[in-house]
Formats: sequence, structure tokens, C-alpha cells
Amino acid sequence: MRPRRLLTVSHSYIVALNRRLAAELSRAGDGEWLVTAVSPRRYHGDLRDITLERMPEEPNALRPINAYGTRSNHLFFYDPSLARVLREGWDVVHVWEEPFVVAGAQIAAWIPRDVPFVISTAQNIRKRYPPPFAQFERFVLRRSSGWIAYGQTIARALGDLPAYRDRPCAAIPLGVDVEAFRPDPELRAESRRRLGWSDAGAPVVGYLGRLVPEKGVSLLMNALDATRSPWRALVVGGGPMESSVRAWAARHGDRVRFVPAVVHDDVPFHLNAMDALCAPSQTTPRWREQVGRMIIEAFACGVPVLGSDSGEIPFTIGDAGVILPERDEGAWVAALSALLDSAGRRRELSERGRHRALSEFAWSVVAKRTLAFLGKAARSPD
Repeated sequence: MRPRRLLTVSHSYIVALNRRLAAELSRAGDGEWLVTAVSPRRYHGDLRDITLERMPEEPNALRPINAYGTRSNHLFFYDPSLARVLREGWDVVHVWEEPFVVAGAQIAAWIPRDVPFVISTAQNIRKRYPPPFAQFERFVLRRSSGWIAYGQTIARALGDLPAYRDRPCAAIPLGVDVEAFRPDPELRAESRRRLGWSDAGAPVVGYLGRLVPEKGVSLLMNALDATRSPWRALVVGGGPMESSVRAWAARHGDRVRFVPAVVHDDVPFHLNAMDALCAPSQTTPRWREQVGRMIIEAFACGVPVLGSDSGEIPFTIGDAGVILPERDEGAWVAALSALLDSAGRRRELSERGRHRALSEFAWSVVAKRTLAFLGKAARSPD
């Protein structure tokens, strides 16, 4: 039998670390699958413009395609040349785009009717989309052979909706590169040196992500202000709250370092400087935490995690970290104090987090589960 041919499409593949999914799908296929990834050549990310990042010795094929309107994840669309790629005789097509966005509907419309198609989603709140996005979602699901939920809350939120319930579903998390993200004592020492800190000072509490109210940045700053145990803080990110964070950092002098948004390749450098990472996300009527990628990256780096109970965070953390009520500032103060005061507890959570990253979130683990689901949807090889 010939190898089966898998095409996987995502604007997220423009970042090399995200394309580890395609690479691991190829490795898991072990000659039985030929994997090709499609990525935009350029994309306007949340914090910067991104040009397609190359990855050495990439085992999958890579097809760059122009994309337009990329300042909006909902409205961006691919060049019509993607339609020709989609007609190249694939056994299954996997699309890592939301089903209610223009790009998702565009791809679903261009895939030949006899080619199975699986969509992935990270939407964990039931929403009523205005036209034409509601119509896009129904069309994409009706056209699909199944869907992947990037978390338990996503599967629960969507699983019994009419558009979704009649299609096979698998809840499979997003992954992390456990080779790029790992505990590294030398990197830790270098990171702290560049920050102007000695390695012998107070424990470093970290935050990494967008600086927006729903991420709980204000709660974290207030909790640290109320914590009597010695601490230092490292905040890495960018967004509308940057001026507030800078002002807070200035009040604390040498205790706090603020680093503007960094490229993904530099995230392990900053995570290794931390003794704990906080993910204090706050649920709003229109948003709750979907994945908490910084959590699994912290786990992989052996950094203990404190996270709120918003959205997917409790399922991501499991028993490998501390889960706290998202709006209970007193609980955050107590938990931070307990962790800051106990090096033994930090070591325990470090080991549990690294084990969870390796067993649940490593791209190789995620890819095997993904390929098994895609294999059930695929056409039988000749």
C-alpha cells in the first residue's frame, strides 16, 4: 500500500515551534504517512509581524502560501493558490483554524468533496455569532468528517450543539517542545545575570503573556504587594496594560523586571529565570482561558505553576500545580507566600510539572493521538 497523504493547514505554523505538530505527525507516521504543512508567508501576530520561520531538518514538507488581512484572525484569508494545493489528492486534510472564521470556511469550500476534512477549535464558550460567521461555522462542521477540541472545556462547551454533536470528536491538547523548553541551570544563571539579579536572591515570581485585564495582571500585582514573604518578579509581555505594569515595576525598584513581548524562541530563556509562574486569568462574559500555553511551557521548564480556575486551566494543571479561585486575592496571597517560603514544595511541583509535560503535552504524544484520530477519518490507501 502507498503511504497516506496528510495536509495540515494553519496560520500558527508560521512560528517554527508551532510546526512541531506537523513534524511530529510526520515522525509518528513513520513512512506510512507523508505529511505536508501549509503556512502563511507573513502574518501580523498579536504583538509583532511574523515572517515564516524555518526549522532545520524539518521531516514534513512545507508549502508557504500568501495570506491577506492578517490583522484580524476572524477575517484573514488565504491566496487562491491554496485551492490548487487542496486538490492534490490528499487522503485527509487537517485544518487548525476556527470553523467560524473566513479562512476556515474558505478552506472547507475548496476541499474536494471526496476528501475527508478535520477541523480543530479552541473555542470554549458557546457564542451566537453574527452573520456570516454563524453560517461559516455550520457550513464547516457540516462539511467536516470530525473535529478536534484543544481541551476538555472546549469539548464540553460545543459537544452537544447541533453543528458539532453528530461529528466524531477527540479532545487533544496543544503541545510543547520539551527539548526547547526544559530545565537548564546554565540558562537560568545567564538569564538572571542579564536581568541584573544574583542567583542567591529571593525567589522569582513570573508572568508571561498578554498584558490585558482578563489575564489577571492586576490581581497578580495586588497579591504580590500584599505578600510579606521575600520575592522578586519578572513580567514578560506586551499589551494595553503595559504602562500600568511599568509604573508598578518602578515602585518596586530592583525587585521587579519588566521585559516587553519577546519572540517565542526566547521564552525558555525567561522561564528558566523563574521560581514560579502565575496564570491568574479572569473569566469574562465573552472569554475564559482556552489553553494556557504558558502553563505547559512552564511545566516543561520545570517551573512550578499557580493558576486560576478559569476555563481550561484546571484541566491543564491537573495535579501538577496549584489551582486557585480566580477572584480570591486572599487565596493568591496565601498560596504565593506558602510557595515562596518552601524550597521543598517548589522542587516537588517542578518535578511534577516536568513529568506532566513529558507524559501529556510533549508534541510527540499529542501527534500520536492526533494521527490516530485523523487516521480514522482518512480515506483508505490504495
